[in-house]
Amino acid sequence: MSSAPRRRCAIYTRKSTEEGLDQAFNTLDAQREACEAYILSQAGEGWECLPDRYDDGGWSGGNMDRPALKALLADIARGRIDIVVVYKVDRLTRSLMDFARIVETFDGNDTSFVSVTQAFNTTNSMGRLTLNVLLSFAQFEREVTGERIRDKIAASRAKGMFMGGNVPLGYDLGDRKLEVNESEAETVRHIFTRYLDLKSVPALAKELATEGIRSKRWTSRAGKTHGGLPFHVGALAHILRNKVYRGYAVHKGKAHAGEHEAIVDKELFDAVQAQLDDNRVKHSARKTRAASSPLTGKIHDADGQPMSVSFSYGRGKKMYRYYVSDCLLPRTANMPTNREGQRFSAARIERAINVGLKDLVIDQHDADLFGAITKVTALGERLFAEIDVATIADDSALGATRLLRKAELIDADAKIEGDTLHLSVPLPPDRRGRTKASPDKGMASTDIKVSNGVQKGPPIGVEEGPPFRII
Repeated sequence: MSSAPRRRCAIYTRKSTEEGLDQAFNTLDAQREACEAYILSQAGEGWECLPDRYDDGGWSGGNMDRPALKALLADIARGRIDIVVVYKVDRLTRSLMDFARIVETFDGNDTSFVSVTQAFNTTNSMGRLTLNVLLSFAQFEREVTGERIRDKIAASRAKGMFMGGNVPLGYDLGDRKLEVNESEAETVRHIFTRYLDLKSVPALAKELATEGIRSKRWTSRAGKTHGGLPFHVGALAHILRNKVYRGYAVHKGKAHAGEHEAIVDKELFDAVQAQLDDNRVKHSARKTRAASSPLTGKIHDADGQPMSVSFSYGRGKKMYRYYVSDCLLPRTANMPTNREGQRFSAARIERAINVGLKDLVIDQHDADLFGAITKVTALGERLFAEIDVATIADDSALGATRLLRKAELIDADAKIEGDTLHLSVPLPPDRRGRTKASPDKGMASTDIKVSNGVQKGPPIGVEEGPPFRII
């Protein structure tokens, strides 16, 4: 009578926490002992227990990045294991998706899976069905446990308790409660006070760096030191907004009365919030102006028709701006369909104005700087009165606006001679040589009606190509 073929068995054990692992006989040892007894009972089938240990102590079943599990799967891939034996299914994993991947690895290497306390294995369909049902309940239990933990944290926060995380500057952690660190608290008050004086977070960051004031230094459980670095803008903004310094515990945007002592008084904190809000509004307005179209309502096409801003969206929802003749905009239902107008890239027009104004300043090398800025200011005032565009160059939108603002800083006198208020710049048509568009045909042929002249006063720097006009 022939003996049963040899079946190499590997035992895998796991415990979610490290509690009790230092004992002489711990949970991992108990799991292994039960598995060894089961393997011994199957000795008649040729089962043999391998001496290698695959023990994961202190690792969650929802984490696949476990050292012993990775070693087990590696040995399976090398063909060293025929059967994997565990005490319970959830010792291997609590995730149904992760288990499906593991079983696929087992099947691909002709490896069976057996649970000692659950009478099934993956060598038959009934075992697979039972296994999937049990894993579904294990995953359900894990999700319910997570919900309970989150609910407890939320309830504790609502009572003002500190529930972990980085301890903020100005406090130390003592007896699961925030306690004021007086030296750091003075630093926090200094930050709030100086911000009100400077009214700028970047300026505050520079001043603190000059004064040698650094972020909170702390040591992790592993003994590694963190912090003690110069404050960056984001960290300072977080400190200035942090309601912890008013004695609150914040959870998911809601502030609850905390158990700890406040460092900053209400008057100072509210004043800082008001200043931050005011700066945010101004910054938002600057961003809006930067992204807006400064020539809206001030620009006309070659035929004298007003032009308005239009938008289109490309791939990835990228927005493109254009100046379009008003006749092309379908504002009324009875507008004619055979109308023609012009459509230009907003960035190209604004770039042309930018270049033209800069060239004007550079060309006035024989005049002093004050005189040059005076001319730019005057051009700027006329620029936002009326501009006629025939066709345009390429690129950015903000340079001209910056020039005008710098000129305003010195209150330059805009009263200059009329002939300096006219500027002509060579502006080629688009890449396809087209400048006209119609609502039915899109971009049409090259515009031959564009004039190269300006209405009054000698143009500056006239070259070939249709100009835009400032009058």
